[in-house]
Amino acid sequence: MLRPLWKPSIALAGTLAAAACSGSDAATTDKFPTWHNTQVNAVSRMAVAGGVVATTSMKPDGTLETVAIGLRDGKRLWAYPATMAGRLPGMGVSAPAIVETAKGQGLVVALDPAKKAQWSATLIARDAHSGVQKWTRPVHSTFGPQRCGPYICLSEHTALAKARMVVLDPATGKQLWKLPGISEVEWSDPARVLLLRLSANPVIESYELKTGKLQWQQPIEQALGPGVDLSGGWAFGAAGDNLVGYVAPYTSPQTKKISTFGLFSVKIADGTINWIRPSVVRVYPSGNPGYAPVVRPVDRQGAYGGFARLDSGSGRVIGQITASDVPGSGWWLAFPDRMDKLGFLKHNTKGTAFDLVSGKPVPAEKERGWSFCVTDPKPLPLRGQPPGFYSTAAICQYDLGTGKRADPASAPPPWFTGSQEGWRLWRDEKGTLHAVNDQTASAPGMYG
Repeated sequence: MLRPLWKPSIALAGTLAAAACSGSDAATTDKFPTWHNTQVNAVSRMAVAGGVVATTSMKPDGTLETVAIGLRDGKRLWAYPATMAGRLPGMGVSAPAIVETAKGQGLVVALDPAKKAQWSATLIARDAHSGVQKWTRPVHSTFGPQRCGPYICLSEHTALAKARMVVLDPATGKQLWKLPGISEVEWSDPARVLLLRLSANPVIESYELKTGKLQWQQPIEQALGPGVDLSGGWAFGAAGDNLVGYVAPYTSPQTKKISTFGLFSVKIADGTINWIRPSVVRVYPSGNPGYAPVVRPVDRQGAYGGFARLDSGSGRVIGQITASDVPGSGWWLAFPDRMDKLGFLKHNTKGTAFDLVSGKPVPAEKERGWSFCVTDPKPLPLRGQPPGFYSTAAICQYDLGTGKRADPASAPPPWFTGSQEGWRLWRDEKGTLHAVNDQTASAPGMYG
C-alpha cells in the first residue's frame, strides 16, 4: 500500500510520531530459524512471494536499487538500479511488487531508470530467483507497481491529466484492463481486488480481477461523513472478511479547517459498512488498522482524549485509558509485545505505564515497550529525487523504568512486523534486514 506514511499537518501531542524514522535491534532468538542481511540498506517496505523477499535499498551514493533476497536463508540473490518517477515524498520510497505466475514462477516487478530519453522510468519484470529480465514497459510517472491477486496493478501517467490504472499480466506484461484516474490496491485475492480511487470524493471499489467488472463501490464519505481529504494520509488492512480503513486529518492551509477523519470497516464481499469510529486518530507506533488499531479521540475543538485499543472485527473498545491519565509532555508511546499495556516513554528517565484492559497504572520499572528509535528522523539523501523521502520506520525496545534501550532486545512484536508464510521481517535503524520464522499467523504489520 502506497499511502502517505505520515503527515505533520496536525500536532498530535506526541502521539503521531514521525512514522518515517528508523530503528530496531537485531532479533535474538535461538528457538526459530533467524537471519540477518547487512548487505542492504532497506529504505522501503518489503514484498514477499514465492520464497523471495524484495525491497528497495539505498546505496552510499544516494542511488536506489531493487534487491532480491532468499526468504529462507537471507542471502542476496540479485540487485538492479531502481528509481522513482512521480512518487510523492509523503508516500515513502516505493517497494517492488512480487507475484507468482500461473506456472508457479516468482516475478519481481520494479521501476528501473529510463531506457529512452522520452520516458522517466522503465517498469521491468524479472525472475525472482535469477533476476533474468522477462518484459519491460516504459513509464512517464507512477506511484509504483503493486501486486493485485495474480496480476500487477500500476497507476501510470499520475502527473498528467490522463492518469489511469492498468492491470498487467505478470508473465507477459500485456495490459488486461484499465481504469481512468489514480487508484491504489488495498486488498486482493485470486479473484477480486479492492481499490481506493484517489479523487476529491474517494471511493472504495471492488473489481473482478479477470475482467475488470465493477462489483461494488462505497464512498468513504458514506462512512465517515462529508469533508474527507486524503492529503493527511490513509491506511487499510484486512480483518477476516472485512477491510478496515483509516483516513487521517488534514488542515487546509486556506480555510484552516480540519478534514473529516476516522476509522471504518466494510465487508469485502459487498462493501456494506460494518462499523465506524469517526474523529479518532491512529497513533504511532501501533498495529495495522486491520490487526490491532490503537486510536485517540479528538473533539471538535481539537482537544485530545485518552487512548483506546479497538477490536478490528467489531470496532468495539477492548481497552482504554482516560485523558486524565495521560502525562504532560515529552513522551513517546511504547507498547509491549502483546499490546496489552500502554507505556509513555521518556528518554533516559522513568516513564509511566498502564494496563490497557483495566485502565489502571502498572509499575514502569517492570515494563518494556517498543517505540521509535529516532524521534527526529533525517530525510534520505536520495540522488535525483525531490527532498522529503524517509525510510520506513523501525522500532526499538525500551526499559520504561529508565527510559533507556533494553539490552538485549528481542525481535519486534507481530503487531509491528506482521507475518507472511510464518516469517516476520523488519529493518533496523541502519537498514539491515532481519527475519524470524516463528510461525506467527499471517497478519498485516504496522505499514501493511
